[in-house]
Amino acid sequence: MPEQRRLSAVALATAVAFAIIVVVYGRGSTRRPPAAVATARLEASVPRPPASTTTAPKRASATTTTVPPAPAVDRPLRLVDTITGAISPKSVDATGTGLVFAQNMMYRHTMTVYNDAGALVKTIPDSVDLASFGYSGHAGLSRGAPVEGAVSPDHRFFYVTNYSMYGTDFGPEGSDNCRGPGGLSPSFVYRVDLKTLAIDGVAQVGMVPKFIAVTPDNRYILVTNWCSFDMSVIDRSTFKQVRRIYLGTDPRGIAVNKASSVAYVAVMGSTDIARIDLHTFAVSWFDGVGLSPRQVVLDPTGRYLYATLNGDSRVVKIDTATGAVVARVATGDQPRSMTISPDGTALYVVNYLSNTVSVVRASDMSVVQTIAVPSHPIGITFEPSTRRVWVACYSGEILVFDA
Repeated sequence: MPEQRRLSAVALATAVAFAIIVVVYGRGSTRRPPAAVATARLEASVPRPPASTTTAPKRASATTTTVPPAPAVDRPLRLVDTITGAISPKSVDATGTGLVFAQNMMYRHTMTVYNDAGALVKTIPDSVDLASFGYSGHAGLSRGAPVEGAVSPDHRFFYVTNYSMYGTDFGPEGSDNCRGPGGLSPSFVYRVDLKTLAIDGVAQVGMVPKFIAVTPDNRYILVTNWCSFDMSVIDRSTFKQVRRIYLGTDPRGIAVNKASSVAYVAVMGSTDIARIDLHTFAVSWFDGVGLSPRQVVLDPTGRYLYATLNGDSRVVKIDTATGAVVARVATGDQPRSMTISPDGTALYVVNYLSNTVSVVRASDMSVVQTIAVPSHPIGITFEPSTRRVWVACYSGEILVFDA
């Protein structure tokens, strides 16, 4: 009898629970009650066995795992900001300190500095008193034309080349054809303190300097002199030029390996890339990589060198062990500047006459994304703290893409 009464009670409780569900959700309704609610109600109607006196074994705690970010090449670029103002950016460079510099040439005589959110932090005029830095013969203030920049590996300084100098006893304005009445004048590299954002040093180099790079060991600053046909080597500790290396017509882009033992220089007036031993300063060549190589970047391992070919409208992948081109891809008309993602999976290329930016998969050199941008994209950099790609356009805009 007690067992019959207990079963009847169970049946009654179950029926009541079912009736509640019907009332709440409606007879014949296709809407199902939440599983947790239904289960809780039915479980409440079923008698539970006495609690066991045996302690159950503890379950192992779940291990928290961090999912690594997807490779950069699998993350399409998405425009998040357009920066305008009194700018004519020839290049943009992330410093790794949350700042991005834009070099505005002789059109503005400035460098503009932005934080990683895109807000203007400071406008730095290119005027200097050369005599105060130990260079006589140019009385008063001299002006430059900031063209390309590079940050020191210790993130203390930013260095910038000046396409031309203006002021007392300077020759005609520099030009890409390297001609002018009376001859062109040597130019200068400026050093900017990243704490004060002020020019605190200058170093004389060759005529119409273009690209600049700092060796990872922070020993040398390397500058290609377009109209001197050579590369200046500046001792970082003294900030004085210590050597000039002849390379031929129109040297431009520079890439240095992590060991600071080799520099690769794109010689744009040729089809070749120079390989410079930074211990002996001996020069060898990667011959015949393509017409007018302009910019070079290394992958994180140093195994492959990538070069934009301004004359062939291609980007090539070169095995640094052999100097052989192992792959090439067409990105657009006149690919110029280029940067690589920190993980080495994506190349970001600006195509000057196509008005586009291309994302190239580094492994197989295939174009995975092409984005239309304003007129004459010319500079590009990867800002690491936000994983964003900044693109400088001669038309007066800087575009910021989430990568």
